[in-house]
Amino acid sequence: MTRRLLRAGGVIAAGVVALSVASPAQAATEEACANRVNNTHAKLAECVTVEGVRAHREALQEIATQHGGTRVSGTAGYDASVAYVVDTLRAAGYTPTVQELTVNTFVTTTPTLLERVAPDPAVLATAVLSYSGSGDVTAPVFALPADPTPGCEATDFAGFPAGAVALVPRGSCTFALKATNAAAAGATAVVITNNTGGALDATLGADFALDIPVVSVTQELGAQLAATSGLVLHVRTATLRGPATTANVIAETQGGNPDNVVMAGAHLDSVNAGPGINDNGSGAAALLEVAVQMAGVDPTNRVRFAWWGAEESGLLGSTHYVSTLAQADRDRIALYLNFDMVGSPNHVFFVYDGDDSDAVGAGPGPEGSARIEKTFEAFYSQRGIPWKGTDFTGRSDYGPFIAAGIPAGGLFTGAEGVKTVEEATRWGGTAGIPYDPCYHQACDDVDNSNDEALDVNADAMAFGILQYAMSTVDVNGVPGKGNFAPVSPLVAPVG
Repeated sequence: MTRRLLRAGGVIAAGVVALSVASPAQAATEEACANRVNNTHAKLAECVTVEGVRAHREALQEIATQHGGTRVSGTAGYDASVAYVVDTLRAAGYTPTVQELTVNTFVTTTPTLLERVAPDPAVLATAVLSYSGSGDVTAPVFALPADPTPGCEATDFAGFPAGAVALVPRGSCTFALKATNAAAAGATAVVITNNTGGALDATLGADFALDIPVVSVTQELGAQLAATSGLVLHVRTATLRGPATTANVIAETQGGNPDNVVMAGAHLDSVNAGPGINDNGSGAAALLEVAVQMAGVDPTNRVRFAWWGAEESGLLGSTHYVSTLAQADRDRIALYLNFDMVGSPNHVFFVYDGDDSDAVGAGPGPEGSARIEKTFEAFYSQRGIPWKGTDFTGRSDYGPFIAAGIPAGGLFTGAEGVKTVEEATRWGGTAGIPYDPCYHQACDDVDNSNDEALDVNADAMAFGILQYAMSTVDVNGVPGKGNFAPVSPLVAPVG
């Protein structure tokens, strides 16, 4: 039977969060910023500090620590993250709203274990696939023979000994189909072997209901296991999965043209494996600090900030938000800016490729996306910092906005992709390893950050949001919607 994680509707309050004590210089800056309106790029950049952003990240880390090391949507750790954002926004003078939705969530309640029992007993590196069932199995291993579509057909399991652990290579079909075929043949657990270097971070999908453990190993370890005679493994998973309540947090400026809305968003949730402080505590924290420091600004256009739930479950929070808007309300959104992972430790300064000038992957974004790209490029140019385009892969919360025809853009510093030699030459760091070596892992904690990148990108976010708060007319290339004031002299044109 599938174990279900059921919570009552509503978002619970956050626990006590310990924040770092500000230095005298930081305290003086905070006092000055609290008593003025940050209505120019220079003023806003002075007040959006890396110390302020880090304080929010530390709060999210403390929340995760208090709630089993995770802030995944549908859990108390996520609810406490929502409460922290709401409380911070209210203290700054906003009236935030919490938009609830129901999602299928997945949580491990104890660490996943994979042990070689025989021969040569040892604990092996593994990861549970999202939406795996629970189980504690010790059994001989049956390794599937080489096949172009391993585990994808029931016939692949001919001769499978009932009760065994299935060792199945990745490739050619879904992990869920492989696990389903294995279970039908009598497997009591499934171990998926990656077919590329590195660990496998994967999901069976929210519809997977079989209550057997499904875990993964690296390509190298999988090959060793497949070649081991008399192999017996111990596989243990303890999971909860099922419907749960989660939420988006939305806050907007009191002033500004409500028929010309500038949106900026970042997802607030983590994956089950860890606290998610770069992915995406970095974007969520920086966006929160920008919102706090813009609280006194009276913009030309309405600015709407969003912290999305269940991004890691498939962009569910942002999709719910966009899909539940009336068409007239969608039409009022001039553009959407997305900030997902902006302080990766082995970073590159990526800007979403709105015009598809790199000719990689997806095509260009909706009309206006190219000019959003150029706005952020202008910021980096003014700082003398190189940047690089990155494709709209559909892996973050810009996806539902682009699908609705809304211009989009934003910033990214890299995830599991591997840094090239050329990139290391331009931005420093280490070639041959991921931009974020702790991506979707327990080590994505408060120390998993490059503070220089976080500082620069917090300023870049402030620059882009304030720029469009004051004007979306042709000086920035995004057509305005509705009647509003001409370009504000408070904001210098970019080019």
